[in-house]
Amino acid sequence: MSAVRVREATSRDELGVRQVLDGAMLAVDDDLLTRRLDAGTVLVAEQERRILGALVAVPREEGAHVEAVAVRRRRRAQGIGTELVETAAERWRPLSANFDPHVKPFYDALGFDVAETEDGRYRGRLD
Repeated sequence: MSAVRVREATSRDELGVRQVLDGAMLAVDDDLLTRRLDAGTVLVAEQERRILGALVAVPREEGAHVEAVAVRRRRRAQGIGTELVETAAERWRPLSANFDPHVKPFYDALGFDVAETEDGRYRGRLD
């Protein structure tokens, strides 16, 4: 089996990206996803031409914000999400994300500076 490769997504990847996001129950507006694909701010992790994970980033004045990151259920806990976020961090700094408490350890392990928000969620930033 070949290694997992992270690359910039193209419009041809839209269905695979949508399937990964939907499988993780992450709602990303169709127009937003299309704009992000056109702008080159969607990354995919693939193996043997199958999309295993996806990261959707929204550019900011400085860096980018992670709108969504997801990995296929059967491929979770294999470092794919880490590779996606690390690749995003190589491209865009600072990198920020808002997330639920159950994924806080993931962002902590990646070195994000994490703070709880008023609504009980978290916001992280990697400079």
